[in-house]
Amino acid sequence: MKLNLTKPIVFFDLETTGINIAKDRVVEISILKVFPNGNKESKTWLVNPEIEIPIEASEIHGITNEKVVTEPTFKELAPQINELIKDADLAGFNSNRFDIPLLAEELLRAGIDFDMSNRKAVDVQTIFHKKEQRTLSAGYQFYCGKELVGAHGAEADTNATYEILLAQVEKYDDLENSVEALSDFSTHGKRADFAGFILFNDENQEIFSFGKYKGRTVEEVLKENPGYNAWIQNADFPLYTKKVLREIKERMSTPKNTMTDAEKLQALQQKFNLR
Repeated sequence: MKLNLTKPIVFFDLETTGINIAKDRVVEISILKVFPNGNKESKTWLVNPEIEIPIEASEIHGITNEKVVTEPTFKELAPQINELIKDADLAGFNSNRFDIPLLAEELLRAGIDFDMSNRKAVDVQTIFHKKEQRTLSAGYQFYCGKELVGAHGAEADTNATYEILLAQVEKYDDLENSVEALSDFSTHGKRADFAGFILFNDENQEIFSFGKYKGRTVEEVLKENPGYNAWIQNADFPLYTKKVLREIKERMSTPKNTMTDAEKLQALQQKFNLR
């Protein structure tokens, strides 16, 4: 089985200091880049997170403070990581909810303007849960007939995730072999940001999913309460959420170059009335 690719796709996994997207840091990253012709490129780095790794996290992935003290920081690795992923779609296990959002935070923190607008995201866990409701190790056993040796190691998890997706595409006839279809199937809901603070409604408008403005469009809220954006920018929200809000605000302040049909009709009526 070979994935039907129109551009490269990067499978990746992060081991981290914890599960807080805004505050925690990467301690290991493994990347497997698969090209449309079937070629592969892989790289794994240990990362100095520049903060203490809690013992609870070390007990899960086996990476201690002593192990990474001489390793490069994420900021030092960021240019290499960005070079590997910049032309690729992204895939992982629970990646839509955790790995991609946290990767975005690290890249933005390193001064790299990470963006998902021109790429797709395939979450192998979501496909798995929709189909079988299991864990990564169980999924590897179920789909590939193998025991996952080295679970919670970034490299083992990354390669297992890639193999599971190949097996999923081969197993399910109704699962289209294209990144666009896999991305659609593995997405729970359409989000404007990774953390889910800003969603899209049925009219494809950005809306807040939390707080006193929950369910209201972002543009409407920012017009009514301009200070709300400033509050979010200074509060403990993920950097990518703040970036999305800034882009919406900039879009609102940009003069429209074209008129809508209603505006054109109104202009014609005014012109006619003047005559």
